[in-house]
Amino acid sequence: MGRLVGFVLRLAAAAGVAGWLADRWLREQTAGAAPDPIRTTVAIHAPIERVWAVLADIERHPEWMHDLKSVRLTTPPPIGVGTRGIGRVEAFGIGVEDAVEVTAFDAPSHFAISHDGLVKGAGDIRLLAGSGGMDGPAGATVVTWDETLVTPVLPHLGALVLAFVFRPIFEADLERLARLAETDPARKDPADTDPARVDPVQAG
Repeated sequence: MGRLVGFVLRLAAAAGVAGWLADRWLREQTAGAAPDPIRTTVAIHAPIERVWAVLADIERHPEWMHDLKSVRLTTPPPIGVGTRGIGRVEAFGIGVEDAVEVTAFDAPSHFAISHDGLVKGAGDIRLLAGSGGMDGPAGATVVTWDETLVTPVLPHLGALVLAFVFRPIFEADLERLARLAETDPARKDPADTDPARVDPVQAG
């Protein structure tokens, strides 16, 4: 039994050293810059004002963010820069509280928050009305979400692992956002009678 415990401890120590070396190498490759954000993008067949209405309704974010179970605002309305809240996040069976603050609220094109929980970082979402050219299909709204997550230890290696794990989750979140904006009767434009889906725009 003692030999087994010793082997496990040595294995854990080796893994820790390997992780530290990998994080140091990644940090050197970026010249010490912050980890790259996780970028996801989708084209939504809805006017930019309607997409913004869904996005700006912070207390309804759990309807399209899968891991966000609830949001409690801790500052009075109206929502804007400086608004703070507590989100209850549950991922892979682990629940944590995420303290957030709105850092950008420029209707209808830019929404951003900072995270001050166990995993720190920022979320930055930009909306662009498509014109039928390189900026997206006419009548649609292209949403680009950059999420920066900084782990308390080994931040560069952690960012690499989190990007692998969370990119498909964030892509699915944007798909749910699209469905809400396109089909929510409370936000439906009377003239928009056939909101056919637009295929997601793959992140570059």
